[in-house]
Amino acid sequence: MTSDNVTLALLVMHKGEIVSETYGPEVTAQSTLISWSMAKSITHALVGIAQMDWLLNVADSRLLPEWDADDRCNITLQQLLEMRSGLSWVEDYVDGDASDVIEMLFGSGKDNIASYAISQPLAVEPGAQWVYSSGTTNIVTRLLGNVLGDGHGSHVEIERFMHTRLFDAIGMHAEPKFDAAGTFVGSSYVYATARDFAKFGLLYLRNGVSNGVRILPEGWVDHARVQHVFDEETGLGYGAHWWTLPGERNSLVAAGYEGQYIMIIPDRDLVVVRLGKTIAELRNAVVAELREVIEQFPVIGER
Repeated sequence: MTSDNVTLALLVMHKGEIVSETYGPEVTAQSTLISWSMAKSITHALVGIAQMDWLLNVADSRLLPEWDADDRCNITLQQLLEMRSGLSWVEDYVDGDASDVIEMLFGSGKDNIASYAISQPLAVEPGAQWVYSSGTTNIVTRLLGNVLGDGHGSHVEIERFMHTRLFDAIGMHAEPKFDAAGTFVGSSYVYATARDFAKFGLLYLRNGVSNGVRILPEGWVDHARVQHVFDEETGLGYGAHWWTLPGERNSLVAAGYEGQYIMIIPDRDLVVVRLGKTIAELRNAVVAELREVIEQFPVIGER
């Protein structure tokens, strides 16, 4: 283990029970750690609940008044979830001069992340190209805030919605972050313990049901795993705000910067959580190590 590759938490949940749990330096089971882009998968859950409440529909277009005057009005919520909006975007975590995500989170866009993303022009026709974009997630979370009734600068309603309908409902203690405009930074910022991230993974492993109560609508977990592209850089597939792990049937992966992962493997009744600080060049090695962990558990057959 080097400073370029530090595992802060590794937790394995098999058949709904924690069977292995290890922590890195100065980290315990009570330590809250950052999600980075695993928050995108939490955003997927929130959209599903909102759709179940008839507040949103993934087929809808004409999502924002800022887009009414041009072809951006044709972008659907589904295309945002699939990262196929067609909006111009550069997701670069190193070159700040070229990076939209750095400018959005830490530069001129940080006080109103959704406005920064919404203002991007179309680069291609909506649906024509997959481009991983943290901006599109923050457009989705702004839409959530809008339909829940939060005005500019307020996040009271969406925060209540997140806690009552998702976090509290599954027994997950989590701390989401919001910008000055009240938008949930669903691209990047949820803090929770490894155990709590595992509870979120278990919700998807159990097809949207927690303790016998349906939290996500029927079919919403399947909606997440319909793969639209294979990403050569990560070696993962992409569905709707969730990744997929090739070779593991019906798998789902929430993945974040610096090697944050929630891996859900239904055929093995398994959730694996890894949180750490790993440079991009070593990310695939981390995934390979997590595959070794996964393969220690036999396939249990058809579910």
